[in-house]
Amino acid sequence: MMLSTALVGLIAVLGVSGSAQAQADLGVHGTLENQQDEPIAGAEITVTDASGSEIATATSGEDGTWQVPLEAEGTYTVTLDESTLPDGLLVRNGRPQLEVEVVDSDRTVLFPLDTQLAPGVTPQDPAEDPTGTTEEPAEEATPDTEADADAEADAAPELEGEGGATRAVSLLFSGLHFGLMIALAAVGLSMVFGTTGLTNFAHGDLVTFGGVMALLVNVIIGLPVWAAVIGAVVAGALFGWIQDWGLWGPLRRKGTGLITMMIISIGVAMLIRFATLFFVGGERRLYTQYVGQDPWDFGWLVITPKEVYTGLFALAVCIAVGLGLVYTRLGKATRAVADNPSLAESTGIDVNQVIRLVWTIGGALAALSGVFLSINDGVKFDMGQHLLLLVFASVVLGGLGTAFGAFVGSIIIGVFVQMSTLVISPELKYVGALAVLIVIMLTRPQGILGRRERIG
Repeated sequence: MMLSTALVGLIAVLGVSGSAQAQADLGVHGTLENQQDEPIAGAEITVTDASGSEIATATSGEDGTWQVPLEAEGTYTVTLDESTLPDGLLVRNGRPQLEVEVVDSDRTVLFPLDTQLAPGVTPQDPAEDPTGTTEEPAEEATPDTEADADAEADAAPELEGEGGATRAVSLLFSGLHFGLMIALAAVGLSMVFGTTGLTNFAHGDLVTFGGVMALLVNVIIGLPVWAAVIGAVVAGALFGWIQDWGLWGPLRRKGTGLITMMIISIGVAMLIRFATLFFVGGERRLYTQYVGQDPWDFGWLVITPKEVYTGLFALAVCIAVGLGLVYTRLGKATRAVADNPSLAESTGIDVNQVIRLVWTIGGALAALSGVFLSINDGVKFDMGQHLLLLVFASVVLGGLGTAFGAFVGSIIIGVFVQMSTLVISPELKYVGALAVLIVIMLTRPQGILGRRERIG
């Protein structure tokens, strides 16, 4: 009942804050680069609305970037004037005009550029371009998450000409990748809830913390992204340990109620979020590597290498955590504390030490999720806030307090969110995911892998 009330409150908070921030971030932007990743300056991009009225024309800067702010959500047409490109350079897929859906926030639009194949052959006509490929647009923000899987979902209409099966395959992969990103955060949240009973509203901002720490290591210090990943995970683990040592541990010893601790977690979330806004700023920040990649085009599936690698690494980490919970002493102690803290303590288990280690692991997993999301979509101060609702949904769907259930719930939520756009508007896909959650809770309140408990 407490968690249900908390979720209702979270939905209300996210709805209010999301609507307040949406208008300030609306726009389309991108970066023009050739095959050698050299920026293209002086190219003109025109944006028109659904009625054909011109909104604005932007010119790419010395770094190849361009941006057009928008005043309202809707469908817009983004056109690259190929005559303003350097001689011999054209849009590789023969589509200099793209139709994009802008919802709640910025939308990144990419035009892959290449040299003209042969004299007299222009890629403007897709039928005459034997090497045409699908562009890789990447939407930066959605009502609930910053996950890169949303870009694949909203880009799906571009694949409709290749058949519904092609679109379904792309959405399935997108959903699996999105689910794995959610799972990294959800497993840690579920472990914390299982051992302490705390509904931690600050967990989403631990995701943001990881992205920011990686940004610090990569952009400020100048180390490569792989080193930034390690630094962010270590910082996330340390931050989780410090939280329990300095805040949650003392509150537990004082006998503070779970409702009070839940409210405190909301305060912690706001502290992290607005401290990030103060020091990092409200704009989206990108890492120095892997911002734009040539996609792998398999015909039936167009993906980028970073999606494959981050997805596989996230899967390996989730498997390692699962095996650790089953076969290691710490894992067995964690499950014992989650089942019955008093009984676990009577058998000699240091419950407080186990909980502190759980907070450390949860912080590390949340930070890793933040880094992987940021590799695809960049870092923004409220990225974790938008992800939190889906993380909660995954934990409740899979079974409260079970790490395995959180993983299963995350995959289901991720796949369902993306695949649902085959039959409903992309704007409604998160509503559908929460509708499934409600149905599961009505028919199986303990979740998919949860256990029934006697009440009263």
